[in-house]
Amino acid sequence: MRIHHLNCGTCCPIGGRLFDGDSDGVRAHLVCHCLLIETDDAGLVLIDTGFGTRDIARPRQRLSDYFLALNNIQLRERETAVAQVRALGFDPRDVRHIIVSHLDFDHAGGIEDFPDACVHVTAREKEAADARDGGVFVARKRYRPQQWNDAQHWALYPFGGGERWFGFDAVRDLRGLPPEILLVPLAGHSWGHAGVAIREAGGTWLFYAADAYFHHGEVGSARRDCPPGLRGYQRMMDVDRRARRTNQARVRQLSLDHANDVRIFCAHDVLEYETLDQQP
Repeated sequence: MRIHHLNCGTCCPIGGRLFDGDSDGVRAHLVCHCLLIETDDAGLVLIDTGFGTRDIARPRQRLSDYFLALNNIQLRERETAVAQVRALGFDPRDVRHIIVSHLDFDHAGGIEDFPDACVHVTAREKEAADARDGGVFVARKRYRPQQWNDAQHWALYPFGGGERWFGFDAVRDLRGLPPEILLVPLAGHSWGHAGVAIREAGGTWLFYAADAYFHHGEVGSARRDCPPGLRGYQRMMDVDRRARRTNQARVRQLSLDHANDVRIFCAHDVLEYETLDQQP
């Protein structure tokens, strides 16, 4: 398998380094880190989708005014997954599978740009999103059903109780996908939030932890280091704080215990994205 790292959405909230830990000036810089995987038999596989072309065309109908303003979302057509698939020389129709970590607006916006793809997600996340669980804030501002209502092909998976992967529950038999790609439940940020593990040719793993954490300082060290702005944003966005903090601690411990076996990265950290994007 060959893996391409894509930024499918840039956000520049107020806060600078107090928010992202690195930026000079007033504005911080966050990405929507997605993956495009070339497989031998399953076509192209997209992991998360960032913002899509319909979000660019009709932002106020597709996204909440609250997050458009708070995150200062930079809606750029060239950053959509479908534009980047074309730029890499592929036909978007060759994207046969989309794995979605969760259905928040900044992860699910591009689903409808690939109408023939099968969308893989935990059953708990789809249930919560359809029921608009989590109170008004989650139901009206984070979950935006208009981003996925036209999707026709879904594959839903149980949340928990699966096989084990480095101590985590994992779904190993994703429908139509190679066994090297696993769905790893990580509840807390949303009810059915999950990460995705990909086994590379040499036997090591890439682990996309999505929104289980937000800053590179939260993994790789026993001491958590996160800018205050992102700490506050994580608290504001979680639906189950205890589960979110527990799973974040487990991901951090994984980064310490298996540093040579697993490369961990999240959805919005610029440094992690740029580091992985520059690797051959």
